Amino acid sequence: MSLGDGASGGGDTEYGGVGQTRTRLPGGRSGDVYGGARRGRSSSRSLVTVVGVVVLLIAAIAFANRGDGGSTSADGNETKAGAAPTAASGARPVQSKTGGIPSGFARDQQGAESAAANYAVALVSADILKPARRSQILQQVFVPSQVSTLEAKFTKVYSKDFLNKLGLDENGNPIGGHTYVSRTMPIGTKTTQYSDTAATVEVWCTGVFGTTGDTSTNPVSNDYFTMTLQMRWSGGDWKVDSFSQKEGPAPVNGDNKVSTSEEISKAVEEFGGFTYAR
Repeated sequence: MSLGDGASGGGDTEYGGVGQTRTRLPGGRSGDVYGGARRGRSSSRSLVTVVGVVVLLIAAIAFANRGDGGSTSADGNETKAGAAPTAASGARPVQSKTGGIPSGFARDQQGAESAAANYAVALVSADILKPARRSQILQQVFVPSQVSTLEAKFTKVYSKDFLNKLGLDENGNPIGGHTYVSRTMPIGTKTTQYSDTAATVEVWCTGVFGTTGDTSTNPVSNDYFTMTLQMRWSGGDWKVDSFSQKEGPAPVNGDNKVSTSEEISKAVEEFGGFTYAR
């Protein structure tokens, strides 16, 4: 899902906890954007990336207590995590969920990474644009001290006018028979700082974002980005204190045939998501 309008740069974008969704806004394209023609390798870059209206607003919400991103152990000594293996650890994903979001992560490095991966999915989901669902997501993902402030910020950012630009009504639901798509898939995680009370976790992600439909001017496209989440052990679980985002790493775009609107809509309906574990 998406965070704003405007083009994103190659640098870091900091979000003071605001749920970050990604999408594409209308770019004056004509014709059938879901036609069978092959998409050029640079076409996705020509689309306006929505990490703009919201990104500009969210940049001002950076947490005052974010510090330099380091974590401190219980005895006050900063610790740096070693390189993690690229293969999955084999740890079982958590079985419990709160408000539809995985919860009950282990109080160790793998638990922090699993929490960060699952929270990244929630923060860039289509549900974050729905007022009725947003509050539940914020309460589950963020530390309690940040929730009320973030709810007010989200209400202001995701206004009726903003949602209308995405082809959504005031409740965050698609209009005109369209299907709004915002799905994030973590590719891998990396812990750069860790203690049993705080951790800094990077989540490398890819995702699909946009709106299906014959008249859509916001076609579904893919993106690659890395989210850095400042995690804190709070209330018996890992929670997000703040997070930032930057582009990439991104591979060379494949010369895939663009799927039809119907194919994308059907895939969204038939393919479910996962609970992620390190």
